[in-house]
Amino acid sequence: MKTTIDLPENEIVEVMKHTRAKTKTEAVNLAVADFNRRQRLARLAGQMGTFKDLMTREELRRMRESD
Repeated sequence: MKTTIDLPENEIVEVMKHTRAKTKTEAVNLAVADFNRRQRLARLAGQMGTFKDLMTREELRRMRESD
């Protein structure tokens, strides 16, 4: 999708440095993809401890030791 946006040049340069992107488009794509991934992980982390049917760490450790 083509979109025209006005971004501060210093921010784009920094994103390109961190992502090692060769173009501004690639840098923005990587930054957006990383943001989305982090949001999904945060949502998943928010569910930690809410699954009653999963084994505990201790149960998993005992299972692995018994093999």
